[in-house]
Amino acid sequence: MPFRTAFALTFLYALGYPIGALAVSAMSPMAVLVFRFGLAGAILAAWAMLAKVRWPTGRVLIHVLISGLLAQGLLFTCLYFGLLHGAPAVLGAVIISMNPVLTAVLAAVFLGESLTPMRLGALALGVLAVLAACAGRLMMVGGVDGVVLLLVVSLLSVAAGGIYQQKFCRDVDFRATAALQNAACVLPVAVLAALMPLTVTDPWKAAGAVAAVVLLNATLCMTMYVRAVNDYGAAAVAMLFAVIPAVAGLLSWLMLGQRPDVGIAVGLAVGAVACWLNARSRRRAPLVSAPGPSPSIAGSTAERSAGT
Repeated sequence: MPFRTAFALTFLYALGYPIGALAVSAMSPMAVLVFRFGLAGAILAAWAMLAKVRWPTGRVLIHVLISGLLAQGLLFTCLYFGLLHGAPAVLGAVIISMNPVLTAVLAAVFLGESLTPMRLGALALGVLAVLAACAGRLMMVGGVDGVVLLLVVSLLSVAAGGIYQQKFCRDVDFRATAALQNAACVLPVAVLAALMPLTVTDPWKAAGAVAAVVLLNATLCMTMYVRAVNDYGAAAVAMLFAVIPAVAGLLSWLMLGQRPDVGIAVGLAVGAVACWLNARSRRRAPLVSAPGPSPSIAGSTAERSAGT
């Protein structure tokens, strides 16, 4: 993968975490997601129609919609609620960056891929990275609280969504898939938004952050991610998860003043080794694309993350 592509994709994916945190600090999370999914879906649908791609129908269409609810809807709903309730953006980045490792395990279970000793080692390191990153939070609240559970559910959903997409939607054009996956999430988050109080603490900040989420993360970053997987392979893209949390931590420090604690720093280092080990093992086995948000992750719908 060319350095320019890797640099741009890493930066945009990591940027999704702090701008997502900014958005939910100025506007209700479900309202942010209504704009995110609605506007990104419209932009991507227009692109797909201009490109005259073939749209899925019947059973394949249902599979695409389900993959979107898993890989985007549940992912960002849990992530944004976690950010709203005090999760540092870099904590979300560290946990969701374990997606390639978890995806490798799920691929072995549901897609019949081999689970090598190297992948098992990567999984063990991934668990240690998550525990280290969450240590400060666990000690502060005296155990596993709702915020940590929300971030873990985000990780599980993005990994499951990627495997589901790999199994049932691999022949669908990525532009059609992206547009439909965003569209599938609009109604559920709109219903949740209607059931919850709408709060906008800073209209200008909310408008700027939501615009950044839609244009930079949900549209541009996801497009670059899918193209990178298609052009350079999932193993090369998965290597980026070794550095994305660190970049997200630096951006969160600069933009939000969220300085990583020792546990998160250890999680960053151990997580980087886990992702490197997992990507190295994938070079020796048949590939399954790893999905990634962005949150930002992350909001990517190809085989991904997990936020930004």
